[in-house]
Amino acid sequence: MRHHLNGQEWCVCESGFHIGKANVFETLFTLGNGYLGTRGTLEEGFRGEYSGTYLNGVFDAHDASVIDLVNAPDWLPLAVYVHGIRLDVQGCKVLSHQRALDLRQGVLWRETVFEDPQGRRTRLETLRFASFADPHLCVLRLAVTPENHGGPVVIESALEGRRSNLDLLPAYAGTPVFPPEVKWDKWAKSLHLAPVMATCDQDSLYLEMRTIDSGIAIGLASTLLPSVPPLRNTVERHATRVAERQEFLIPVGVTLSVDKFVTIHTSRETPASGIAARCQEELAGHLASGFEAALAANATAWGCKWEASDIVIHGDAAMTQAARFNIYHLLITANPADPKASIGAKSLSGEGYRGHVFWDSEIFLLPFYIYTQPTAAKALLLYRYHTLDGARDNARANGFSGAQFAWESADTGHETTPKWTADGRHRIWTGEEEIHVTADVAYGVLTYVAATGDTAFLTDYGAEILFETSRFWLSRLEADTASGRLVLRRVIGPDEFHEHVDNNAFTNRMAQWHLVQAARIHDDLARKAPEALAALAHRIGLLPGEAAQWREAAGRILIPFDAGSSLIEQFEGYFALKDVPVTEWDGNDMPCYPAGYDHFNAGETRLLKQPDVVMLMYVLPDEFSDEAKRVNYAHYEPRTLHKSSLSPAIHSIMGVEVGDRARALQYFRRSALVDLLDNQGNTQDGIHIASAGGTWQALVFGFGGFRVRNARMSFRPWLPPGWSELQFCLFWQGSRIQLRIGREQASFLLETGPVTRVPILVENQEIILEAGRIVTASLCPETAS
Repeated sequence: MRHHLNGQEWCVCESGFHIGKANVFETLFTLGNGYLGTRGTLEEGFRGEYSGTYLNGVFDAHDASVIDLVNAPDWLPLAVYVHGIRLDVQGCKVLSHQRALDLRQGVLWRETVFEDPQGRRTRLETLRFASFADPHLCVLRLAVTPENHGGPVVIESALEGRRSNLDLLPAYAGTPVFPPEVKWDKWAKSLHLAPVMATCDQDSLYLEMRTIDSGIAIGLASTLLPSVPPLRNTVERHATRVAERQEFLIPVGVTLSVDKFVTIHTSRETPASGIAARCQEELAGHLASGFEAALAANATAWGCKWEASDIVIHGDAAMTQAARFNIYHLLITANPADPKASIGAKSLSGEGYRGHVFWDSEIFLLPFYIYTQPTAAKALLLYRYHTLDGARDNARANGFSGAQFAWESADTGHETTPKWTADGRHRIWTGEEEIHVTADVAYGVLTYVAATGDTAFLTDYGAEILFETSRFWLSRLEADTASGRLVLRRVIGPDEFHEHVDNNAFTNRMAQWHLVQAARIHDDLARKAPEALAALAHRIGLLPGEAAQWREAAGRILIPFDAGSSLIEQFEGYFALKDVPVTEWDGNDMPCYPAGYDHFNAGETRLLKQPDVVMLMYVLPDEFSDEAKRVNYAHYEPRTLHKSSLSPAIHSIMGVEVGDRARALQYFRRSALVDLLDNQGNTQDGIHIASAGGTWQALVFGFGGFRVRNARMSFRPWLPPGWSELQFCLFWQGSRIQLRIGREQASFLLETGPVTRVPILVENQEIILEAGRIVTASLCPETAS
C-alpha cells in the first residue's frame, strides 16, 4: 500500500512507536474532510490513547461544566488476533513501526511488525482516509501478513458508541507528571451520547446514538470486505457497540486484505427517521464501486483543493513541507456546505477549548479561505449570521443593546466561555471582558466582501451583522466626564496577561473602525440599494439617525496615542507598570518567563502574552505610517513572550514590514513548526489551527508582501536568504491569480474568470493584470536582498 503515497515533500512521517509521543502523532495524523475529523490513533487502540471523531457543529451540554464538541461514535476500531493473541503495542513486541500522512491526498499509511509472546511475527499494513469526494464516507484497508507462521487470524471490526469528553481535572499539589498510559484517566469525563439503535447482520453493522441535551442523532453503518471469504463471520450487538468478527486460516507469507467502509450521517443534515436508510444505501453504493474507486475519487477532490491553495518555497523543501502541513489542516477543518458550523480553536483534531469558536476564526483563519477557498469563507461568515440571535441574547444579558458576539461560541452563539480553569484554580475573565471579538467579526465580513465583490452577501447578511453589532458598541461605550471622550472600561485585549484594563488600544480602535465602517455601509446602501436597506431597517427596527450616531461616537472614542512619539500605549496605565526584562530564551530561541512570573501574575508587568498594539497595526495597515509601525514594534516586540501560538506569525509579518527580517524568519519557523515540533507542549490536545492560518498569512502577507491597501491588491515582498522563489495562488473578485515571487522579479497570471482586468500595485508601481497574460514586474534591490 505504500506505493499509493506521494514523495517526501508531501509526507509527514513517524518512525518507531513511542508512547510518550503517541498522542501528539494522533493530532498530527488527524484525517478529515470538513464534515468530520478523526484523530490518528492506532486502529487497534492502546491504553493511553486519546481517540476521537468530531462532527462539525455537533455540540452537547449534558453532564458537562461547559458545552462540548461531542466526541462522536468511533468508526475506526479494527483489531487483529493471531492464534488468539491480540496484536497491539502493549501486548506484543513492536519490531518496527512506521506511519506517513500523505498531505496531497489526505491518506494515512501505517506498517507495523509485531512479535507475540510465542515469537510469531506478523506484519500489519493499513491505509485510511476520510473522503473529500463524499464527506460521509470513511475507508480503511488492512493487510495482514504472517511472516514466520501460518494459522488462524481473526479480524474484529466495531462501531463504538461508548464515548466521553474530557471535562475537569483535579487540582493536584505541584505539577505532577503522570505516565502516558494513565494521564487521561485523571480527568473527570462528561457523557453526551445515549443509544438509539444497534443492529447487525452478516452484511453490515449499524449504530445510532443521540446527543442527550441537543438531541442530534448520529448514525454509522459499516461492513468488511475481505480479499478471500472468511471461514466464519459472527456479529455482536450491545446497546452502544456493534462488532463483527471474521475468521481466516492464512498460510505463512500470504497476505490477507480486508476493506472497511463506513458511512456517517446526523440529523443536522438528514431527517432522523431516514438516517439508517441513508447510511445503508450509501454504504451499498460504495461497496459496489470498491476501495480503489473511493481512493481515486478522494485524490481527485484533493487535487482541486491543492490547485487553489498550495504554496511552494523554492530553495527550502523543509519549510514547503511545513507550509503544506498547515494548509492540509486548514483544508480538512472547514465545511463549505455547512453555513451553521465554524472552526474551533483545535479544529476537528482534539478537545482543547471544547471545540469553541474564537476571534481566531475571522482574524487568523478567514483570510486563508477568502483568498483560496471563498465558498468556505462565506460559510464561516454565515455561521456568524446564523448565531446572531445568540449574540443579541448575549448583549441583553449583559445590559446592552444590539448584538455582542461571544468570546467562545458553540452552536447557538451564546457565550460559552468557562468561568474557571479546568482544575478550578483560576478565574477566567475573557468571556466577560474580551469584547473585541465583536469588531473582529465585522472585520471578517468586510474583508470578505472587499476581496470577493460579493455585495449580495453584504445586503443579505453582512449589513445586519454590522448594524446590530454597532448598536452594541454604542451602548457599551461610556462617557468620561473629565476628558469628554467615550471610553471602554474593564476589558481584555488580545494580550490576555492584562485583565480588567481601561481603554485597551486594540479594542478601542477596532470599535472605532467598526462604527465608521458600519456608517459607511449604511450610506452606501442608502444610495445603491435603498429597497434592501429599507427592508433591513424594518426587520431590525433601525431608525434613520442611528448611522449618524455611530459616526459621531466613533469620533469621540479615546485612543491612547502619543502623536509626538508615534507610540501607542497598550491601555491606560500600561507604561506605569513594572518593566521586567526578558533574560532567558528556550531551545527554540523563544523568551521564557522571568523568574517569579507566570501567566497568572505577568499582568503586574509590561510583559505581553501576545501582540496587541502590533496586532492592531497589522489588521489596519492603511491606518498607520511605516514610522509608527517601526516605533511600536521596537517597543513591544522585546516584551512579548509569545505564550499564545497566535503570536509568532503576526511578529513575522510585521518583522518583514519594519525591517526586522532575521527575526521575521525565526518567527515564521516558530509558527510553521508549532505542532510538528510540539513547541508549545500541548499539541496532544489538538492542532493549533489559528497558528496554521497565521503561517499561511506569514508566507503570503509577510514574505509574499500581499496586502489590500485602499481597496487594491498591493505587493511589497521580501524573500529570506536561500529562498529563490515563492509560488502561490490568490482569488480576487471571483478570479484566480497565480503568483511567482522571485528575488529580482515577480510574475502574475490572471486566469480567465469573472474579472478580466485587475489593477495592482507592486512596490507602489501600478500594473494592470489582464486575463490569460503573464505580467512580470521587477523588484527593487532591497526586496531582492
